[in-house]
Amino acid sequence: MGDESPREDIFILPHISSCVISFTFFSVPVLKPTLQINDSVPVEGSPVLLACSVKDGTGPISYTWHRHIIQEGTFPVPEGLGSVLTLTSVNRTHTGWYTCTVRNSVNEETSGRQYLDVIYGPDEPVIEIKPYAISENGFAANEQEEVTLNCTASSNPPCHYIWFYNNSQIYSGQMYVIPRISRSQTGLYTCLAKNFHLNTRTQLTISLSVYYLPEGSPVCTALSRNHYMEVALWCSWEGGHPLAQVRWTKMGEEVNEITTKSNATKVYKGGEVQNGSTYTCAISHPALRKDISCSTTISIPAGSPNCSAVATKQNEFVMLTCEWPGGLPRASLEWNNREIGDTKESSNIYVLKSDPSYNGHLFTCTALHPMYPEAKQCRVLLEAPILNASEKEVWVLEGSEAQMTCYLKGGNLTSEIIWYNNKNKEIVPDSQKYGITKENGGSVLIMREAEWNMDSGLYRCLAFNAVGNSSLFIRLHVKKYPTPPNVTISKLLYSRQRTEVDVEWMTQGTGDLTGFMVQRQASIRSFPGPRRSVQTTLWDTVASDIEPDIRGHKLGGLDPAIVYAFRILAVNHRTTGFPSEVKTPADPPFNAYPAVIGAAVTGMIVATVASLLVFQYIVRNRENNPRLHDMFFRPGRAEARENIRNPEDAETAGDGAGAESVTNPTAEDVTANISNEVNELPAPDNTDNAVSQKAEPPGDDPVNVTITVTATP
Repeated sequence: MGDESPREDIFILPHISSCVISFTFFSVPVLKPTLQINDSVPVEGSPVLLACSVKDGTGPISYTWHRHIIQEGTFPVPEGLGSVLTLTSVNRTHTGWYTCTVRNSVNEETSGRQYLDVIYGPDEPVIEIKPYAISENGFAANEQEEVTLNCTASSNPPCHYIWFYNNSQIYSGQMYVIPRISRSQTGLYTCLAKNFHLNTRTQLTISLSVYYLPEGSPVCTALSRNHYMEVALWCSWEGGHPLAQVRWTKMGEEVNEITTKSNATKVYKGGEVQNGSTYTCAISHPALRKDISCSTTISIPAGSPNCSAVATKQNEFVMLTCEWPGGLPRASLEWNNREIGDTKESSNIYVLKSDPSYNGHLFTCTALHPMYPEAKQCRVLLEAPILNASEKEVWVLEGSEAQMTCYLKGGNLTSEIIWYNNKNKEIVPDSQKYGITKENGGSVLIMREAEWNMDSGLYRCLAFNAVGNSSLFIRLHVKKYPTPPNVTISKLLYSRQRTEVDVEWMTQGTGDLTGFMVQRQASIRSFPGPRRSVQTTLWDTVASDIEPDIRGHKLGGLDPAIVYAFRILAVNHRTTGFPSEVKTPADPPFNAYPAVIGAAVTGMIVATVASLLVFQYIVRNRENNPRLHDMFFRPGRAEARENIRNPEDAETAGDGAGAESVTNPTAEDVTANISNEVNELPAPDNTDNAVSQKAEPPGDDPVNVTITVTATP
């Protein structure tokens, strides 16, 4: 059986006679043991029993126990005695793979592994925070940083984590990340660890403070103290969490021994501070990577205080202004030793209700500064406006532009100027007639197209401000241009249709002129009945832009049924001369030559056409009126004796009976036939054929035809 080795034992029997008997024995090796555990998943603190059994093997047999951990390796278990391993109170350190090894004199065998999984926890959590910063009450983080909270609690099986912020659940998981933490997220953060297998839980709460800087920037300045006798350096940067720490330094040396929160003040006497000295305030804060600073320079305002007065709200109020800007600390300003208004720095404005009683009133502004041993002053005097004019009489020619100017003289308040015309009516600026412009502290009235009979007279400019007013009169003289020379009409003639008229004129005397104008009147002609004229009282100007070197003009658009009267005037710019005498146009002289020539030509044309028509009628009606035909186309004697039986006259002789029936036409018949022939034939184009026919003339008496042609001119 297996690896059996022989064993020899010698037994000696106690007999008188002896013999030796030899026996040989063999040892049985151990088999692979079996490992059993009563509870493979025990709760920490409970007992656990592990048993190792071997089916066969020659004793004696020894037992050894081992625990295997992947991270740590294999360790012997000292609690193992014999074939049974008893763990009276199991804990998390007992967790691992267990084996037992049996051994005899022949061999050793190791059992299969059994895992002991000890259930425990969770322990109290541990919270790690990044970035790591400790505050007075816990942890701290700067605003806008990324903050990571990691919770760890020992537990088997691993526990489940839940995060709470101020007792409100915010996240489920082991790691909670805040990407950009804000000041509103300051508070208590709790990590809850829960073992669902054991239904146990633990938790840990930490306090997280969010650091943030104060709003804006630190302020460094110098203020006046103790009735403007001392200078106080003041540094402040209030707000934020925690409060900033500030301290004053000068040229890198600390000037106040104590570092204060949010603001720091250092006081000097005014005479001890040198003009232009610079002081620096150093500022520390946990949210700053490094300290920052602000500086201030103590200086005296430049120059002296300045006083002014301005009228506001349509002269309803007077605004007194006293200014002394610049410098540090600021200068103190007050009006009339604080009789009016309050004390203010750099600029002091006081508003008065407008009142004429303030005219000539003096106001004083007093300025104080810690680095000046004595006060400074400025004054303002309220005055009503005073007007002046460079010319109080203005002469212009009619039609030109007139300008009148008023200047303000004296007064320190803003004044307004109003103009009144020669009828004492307020002038509206920018109208078609008037324009008003401001120039060098004055007002200029511009009058366009001045008229001598309308615009001459006194004009008034009125200036007023919040404490009074004044007026100034300017007289305007509008002169007419010299009278142009007189005009006489030398020619006034109708056209033949009486729709146009030609007029010519001459000047008499001397004088300047710039043109002529033609005027007319019309009288009404009544029909039927005798002509009567009613002369109108108004003259219509029908031509006004006639150049001065022109002495003739043609006017059209006349009504032939109306009798017109005309007159002419010379013009010198806006001045018109005396009108010429009034004349009525004459008819043009009669000219008979065109009428006579036209009538003769017309008569010749009519006679020619009538003659052609008559000739055509005679030719076509030779048989009916042979005598009339013979009067114009009488044949020779030889032809008269020609035999009618010639072939060429055969057709004519055959029709003789028909011809005799119309041999003796009357005068009315001739006229009717002429009309019929004229209507039937457009032109006498068969005369030659008619003449070539030789018919024997009838023996009746000839018919006399008289053609009368009347030519009407």
